[in-house]
This record gives sequence, structure tokens and C-alpha cells, in this order.
Amino acid sequence: QFQLVESGGGFVQPGGSLRLSCAAPGYTLDYYAIGWFHQAPGKERERVSCISNRDFTTYYEDSVKGRFTMSRDVDTAYLYMNSLKPDDAGVYYCAADSSCSGPQFRYWGQGTQVTVSA
Repeated sequence: QFQLVESGGGFVQPGGSLRLSCAAPGYTLDYYAIGWFHQAPGKERERVSCISNRDFTTYYEDSVKGRFTMSRDVDTAYLYMNSLKPDDAGVYYCAADSSCSGPQFRYWGQGTQVTVSA
């Protein structure tokens, strides 16, 4: 069964960096666009970035532009998070679908926790 699994979350001080990974054990991600979503405590989940499955075009929300970078290979997608701020704390989910432009993503991971604190 195609199931996304995130890893790489943890505790970091403001200004620090983390790398999140997203994979589907036993499967490749070739056919899917991959999005990363952030849910801060008490807030709705929002998309922060996406990478297409065709030409690897990346998309970023304004709040993370210049600080976060996505990349991917055949079986893993990555989110490099630099210059982290306390507002970046929360649960990060990866999701997969046929396109970054669709209204919803079909497949979701369970999320990985990111804590940003001094």
C-alpha cells in the first residue's frame, strides 16, 4: 500500500536548520508531485512548498521563500529548512498527487514534529 512517511523533524534553535525527508517505502515517487504542508499549533494546515513530478519545478509560499528549498530523487523528496523561526514550529506533512496545482492531495503522511525554540 502506498504510504508516505516523513522523517527529520526535531528540536532546533532559532536560526538553525533541519532537513525533512518524505518517502513511500517500497515505492518510487516518480509519478507524483510532492507537497510539504505546515500546521502550527491551533492553526489550519497550509502548504509551504511543492515540487512537480515532470520538470521538478518548485513552488514556495512567501513566508518560506529564500529559507526553504525542496529537492527530490527517484524515491525521496526533501525539504531543507534554513534560518528557522519560532513561527515555523509545528507538524510538517508531505503529500502526493498528480500535480502541484490541484486543490487537494490524495496521499498524506502522518507528519513530523518541528520545534523551534531558544
